Amino acid sequence: MLYGREHEQAAVDGLLATARGGGSGVLLLRGEPGIGKTALLEHAVARAGEAFRVVRAAGVEYEAELPFAGLSLLLAPGLDRLEVLPAPQRRALEAAFGLGDGHAPAPADRLLTGLATLGLLAELASERPLLCVVDDLQWLDRASLDALLLAARRLQAEGVALLLAARTGGTAPDLPATGFPEVHLAGLPAPDAVRLLEHRAGPGLPAAVRGRLLAEAAGNPLALTELPVAVAAQTPAAGAGTAGAGSPSPAPGGLPLTSRLLIAFHGQVTGLPPATQTLLLVAAAEESGELDVVLPAAAALGVPAEHLGPAEESGLVTVAPDRRIAFRHPLLRAAILQRAPHHQRLTAHRAVAGALPDGDRRTWHLALAATAPDAALADALERTAVRAGARGAHGAAAAYERAARLTPDRDGATRRLVLAAEAATEEGRLAQAEALAEEAGGRTDSALAHALLDQVRATAHFWRGSYPTAHRLLLDAATGVAAPHAARMLFQAFHAAWYAGEEPVVAVLDRLAALPLAEDDPLTPLARHLPAAVLPALGHPGPGHPAPARRQPPTARDTAAAARGAGAESPADLVQLCGATLILGRDEETAELGGELVAEARAKGAVGVMPTLQFFLAEAELFHGRHRDAELTATEALALARDTGQHQWVSQLTALLAYLAALDGAEDRCTGLVAESLATTGPQTAAPAAGLPWAHWALALLDLGHGRAGAAADRLHTLTSGPHRHHVSATRAVPDLVEAAVRLGTPERAAEAYERFARWSAAADRPWTEALRLRCQALLGPDELAESAYRAALDLHGSANRPFEQARTALLYGEWLRRSRRRTDARPQLRAALETFERLAAHPWAARARTELTATGAPAPAPADTPHASPLTPQELQIARLAARGLTNREIAAQLFLSPRTVAHHLYKAYPKLGITSRAELPAAL
Repeated sequence: MLYGREHEQAAVDGLLATARGGGSGVLLLRGEPGIGKTALLEHAVARAGEAFRVVRAAGVEYEAELPFAGLSLLLAPGLDRLEVLPAPQRRALEAAFGLGDGHAPAPADRLLTGLATLGLLAELASERPLLCVVDDLQWLDRASLDALLLAARRLQAEGVALLLAARTGGTAPDLPATGFPEVHLAGLPAPDAVRLLEHRAGPGLPAAVRGRLLAEAAGNPLALTELPVAVAAQTPAAGAGTAGAGSPSPAPGGLPLTSRLLIAFHGQVTGLPPATQTLLLVAAAEESGELDVVLPAAAALGVPAEHLGPAEESGLVTVAPDRRIAFRHPLLRAAILQRAPHHQRLTAHRAVAGALPDGDRRTWHLALAATAPDAALADALERTAVRAGARGAHGAAAAYERAARLTPDRDGATRRLVLAAEAATEEGRLAQAEALAEEAGGRTDSALAHALLDQVRATAHFWRGSYPTAHRLLLDAATGVAAPHAARMLFQAFHAAWYAGEEPVVAVLDRLAALPLAEDDPLTPLARHLPAAVLPALGHPGPGHPAPARRQPPTARDTAAAARGAGAESPADLVQLCGATLILGRDEETAELGGELVAEARAKGAVGVMPTLQFFLAEAELFHGRHRDAELTATEALALARDTGQHQWVSQLTALLAYLAALDGAEDRCTGLVAESLATTGPQTAAPAAGLPWAHWALALLDLGHGRAGAAADRLHTLTSGPHRHHVSATRAVPDLVEAAVRLGTPERAAEAYERFARWSAAADRPWTEALRLRCQALLGPDELAESAYRAALDLHGSANRPFEQARTALLYGEWLRRSRRRTDARPQLRAALETFERLAAHPWAARARTELTATGAPAPAPADTPHASPLTPQELQIARLAARGLTNREIAAQLFLSPRTVAHHLYKAYPKLGITSRAELPAAL
């Protein structure tokens, strides 16, 4: 029975009701040790009853570095259903659990394991609702935690209730922010605490003892349950002396409550036979509770299985039907491990290792039992680390570091410390990475090792927003190392330099262009393409060519083909091509290659690179006037970026969506998205948000569309003249600055930016860039040349397939004609602009065109009664489009990283919005 937890029980019951109704939900219980989290989990299991399928797991502090230990326990009941998962997800989960064919798995995207977890949970819920219970979430190994949280964020309509419990305070690690509904458990109110104590200790408890217990427990239910045992053991009975030697030691009130609880639990264990205590220590040391491991390990220590009986009779442990030992409370397990003598813990881990087959679990337990350097064990741990990294798991850094500590020779230990530092960087553990790099750097004179360690330090600085420092470290690291190493460092330096400023970008690209790479190196085509594309776009001569003789780089497709032919990893190594083509204005190449690489990433399961690719693709779609496509692409990418913690792309994509909202004139949505973008930085980052340039442009376009030219000009001048002036968004914003400055009567504010834009347009050599330059020229004057510039611009627009910009040029030309009293000539331009703005749902621009057309004396059509935009949400539209192409729900789910039931849910919501009743009607409706 639970006392005083009516509110918390109602929250749990609501979660179960949602799952019964076919929905899904997540609830996180937080609180100090013993506050009642586990009791609420048991309440949920009892309330679920036979109507639910139940799977459960718990984190274990001493196994937190064993990758996927918790997830394998949680998903064990569903491993016979792996075949229903899309192939990349199935392979990722098989690799995570060591279920492959024995060969080392290919490097897997961490996101895939989370998506596979989602798919398996959905499959387990296919016949009846699923209750998924995870206790001590804070001790779950990081790989399992990441996968579980990602799956939780994507639960929608699977019939899954995910109930999590996490400890707060003390030595418990902080969980990453989840965004899930939470219930924070506090101490019981006094009346409920008294009721629980009386239920546990009986009504005959002396008043003084009851008062002491109530004061010390402070409403903590576990303390009210367990401390009476300890107090009774140290309180003399009537006519008797003090408790015997087998009684627990007193629990002084000055100790923290958790320590007193550990003492109370351990006091119950010390009263058991020594052989039973040994068996419990083995069970506490073994992370999964498998009897088939615990009993042989105990037998190796001379303890047969029957000695488990006293622990079961006392209620300290139970044996579940799946032959797993479960401790009555996680603190009991912790008490057994923490209060056991060190040599006994080592012996227990050694015995567990002896009962396990060869593999990572056995290696970890041997490492926990090791007391001296051991070359063979260090080698085995390194292999464990390699496997963890290959399957995208956290834990590689810990394995490399432990291997280094066990390596007898100094050089071998240093090499493993370098590997540990690199792995810690990949896992996002920046402080640990820097500490390991510092230690390794003090132990070696190797130039390559120091370069690799500088790369580790640079990565840490980059993610903290120290872009100039990261750029400098990477340039230094690339000096004196072999060209292939230097190329990868310079590619990373280019990323850091992009946020540090234009001059650092030029310095990196000059170094990259001069790098003596072999012709058959897979990075050579990329290292040649990037400087040739970006340097001219920044107004610098291309590598090896003075400005007059500058040559256009090969197409992105040709470079990609050459890189693939030389063995480049696709799409990961090719992603920068999409960005480089945008910098040079080759948007059509980005749209083509980006679409191909996104499709390839979906098929391969390379999900981590998709937010980057989709950001570039969404930019290209936007610039081509495909605003709805850009919204769909950016919306999906934003969800993936959030799932993978890619804060840079969360900020960029949110700002891009803000720009799309500005096009529609949706002021509240635009400003809200901008605020979200600017507030999005990594947890250790002090630099401005990565989406700042796009956010500035979005707000400026919103101002310009609503006639606020002054505010627009201020924002645009800052954007186009500041440290981000070389960014894609800043370059493309120059025509907006020209328009705003001319409207204010201060064209000189745009003069310098226009000159840069003109040079960029010449380097880009595209009809649409020249059309925009001519539009700027028409605005800036002289007035007698304006008409020829407008006409030439419209001629070029005709072949550029950029409807929004073409309509804006027509609008400006129409306005100029009307001001010149040529109303008849103005009307066709204004009608064409209005028609395009209406079609694109660019409402502020349509209103402006309508006003101008009316001012010419011609009737302007009223705004449409219903918006042109689709009534579907981005996700509904994306699913409906795929269904219209004939894909099944399972195929759509595989493409969009959802569950089939969620796909079905969105389709049935889409049908009435489209006025149809079946899948067969989708092609016509869309």
